[in-house]
Amino acid sequence: EADFGVRPTDLHRPFIDELTRPNPDDPTGKSTMRRIEDVLDVWFDSGSMPFAQVHYPFENREWFDQHSPADFIVEYIGQTRGWFYTLHALSTALFERPAFSSVVSHGIVLGNDGQKMSKSLRNYPDVNEVFDRDGSDAMRWFLLASPVLRGGNLVVTEEGIREGVRQVLLPLWSTWYFFSLYANSAQPGGYEATRDTTSDDVLDRYILARTRRLVTEVTEHMTALDSTLAAASLRDFADVLTNWYVRSSRDRFWAGTEAGDTRAFDTLYTVLETVTRVAAPLLPLVSERIWKDLTGGRSVHLEDWPEPDDLPADDRLVEVMDRVRQVASTALSLRKQSGLRVRQPLARLTVVSDDADGLARFEDILRDELNVKAVSVEELTPTSAADAGITRRLTVAARVAGPRLGKGVQQVIQAARQGDWTEVDGEVVAGGVPLVAAEYELVLEVAGDRADQALALLPSGGFLLLDTALTPELEAEGLARDVVRNVQDARKGAGLDVSDRISLVIRLDAAGAEAAERFRDLIAHETLAVALRIDAGAEASASGITVGGGSPLDIEVERA
Repeated sequence: EADFGVRPTDLHRPFIDELTRPNPDDPTGKSTMRRIEDVLDVWFDSGSMPFAQVHYPFENREWFDQHSPADFIVEYIGQTRGWFYTLHALSTALFERPAFSSVVSHGIVLGNDGQKMSKSLRNYPDVNEVFDRDGSDAMRWFLLASPVLRGGNLVVTEEGIREGVRQVLLPLWSTWYFFSLYANSAQPGGYEATRDTTSDDVLDRYILARTRRLVTEVTEHMTALDSTLAAASLRDFADVLTNWYVRSSRDRFWAGTEAGDTRAFDTLYTVLETVTRVAAPLLPLVSERIWKDLTGGRSVHLEDWPEPDDLPADDRLVEVMDRVRQVASTALSLRKQSGLRVRQPLARLTVVSDDADGLARFEDILRDELNVKAVSVEELTPTSAADAGITRRLTVAARVAGPRLGKGVQQVIQAARQGDWTEVDGEVVAGGVPLVAAEYELVLEVAGDRADQALALLPSGGFLLLDTALTPELEAEGLARDVVRNVQDARKGAGLDVSDRISLVIRLDAAGAEAAERFRDLIAHETLAVALRIDAGAEASASGITVGGGSPLDIEVERA
């Protein structure tokens, strides 16, 4: 008002265009000051930040030249068009170089209803409750492993947070607990494991090679600022470590001796020590606790990042063992589909693969993992499926094909039932009528005289057949293994140490007692029972436990 002689009521165009004044710096008084018509993008200020903040070029020229371009920048992905672009445009125009070399663009964190987080709507988990229940590492993992750091949006739910606990935090902690429990019980005073990568045991060599691969992958992903892929690598490894290596090696940590297999202890120590260093940026608190308890050192966060070359490489072993894991996973799915619990022994598993020689080396691992009496590995040939009695059956989806084929759909259905169909180059023709995708399904079946053979295709090629027929002998052993599982639970409930010998009494009905008696030695060995009494005649279980096909079971356990 003092400069222009009027009180402006709106500083936007076109009102601001009406404001003019004589230029006080012109001694002639002939020039007039008015708004410059060219409009400068307001992002110019933000794009000037790297040099403007240090008053460059008037000051700090040397400092700016040493600190440009920036190593890293992070902001919402919407800044791609605004801030990020202007930073680069100005830096390129002024200095002929980019403004920064690395960037992370994040998305938006949303409430559990997919909407913006709101205190009034309470559409997100209480952070303090999450910290108290799951720990702060659980929330940190949830964020770092999510697509939000790749520009995607993230819906925050309690289920998502707990998924990380189930998939990663608990497996790592459980593995450490397993190691410490058995190492302390292996011999008087416990076994003090050391770092060792020289074991010749095949499972040890495999997990060490997988650990090397983990170090390589996480190093690459973290160098590329991709915590999502780094977390995925660690998640996959946690599954391999707990659900394959530890489970398949469990007997080696006990082995019925005072010391167990010290190679297993040293290998697992080496793996845990390495993995906690790899996981430290993603799980800083859990990694710190495990590493300090494992090594007695000051802090995992003061340690050097692991080097892949500190661990042995064996790509061929990793490739084949991963196929073995694939076979085991597929066979376990067949068991589940057939309603057969894992503790129920089965007669045979037949694996047909294009890498029969590689898989055959690990028949014993498959036999133990899948609880089958025999494993047969055969080379995949063009006639393998026919030789095994496997055929393909065409099923027509009438509701899908009907609208297109009209009354002709019945002709197609009848042709499919009679086997009057062909498949050439991916095109299925039934009764002379071509079918399109979604109008049919091709199902693999085993010949009727082999109805006890459950069939599954392997993702890597080939197939497997699981013999699901149960003999009285197999059923009796299945009951005995159920008894063992329940006795182990009773030991745990009684607070017994894993090395404690026990006196054991089990009561079953007549059929159950007869089956248990046939596998008395198995039950005694697996439960560390130095005295075992099997009573028959129980018609009902006081504890409500049943084993086998429904035999009631009662258990008495005491330290021997």
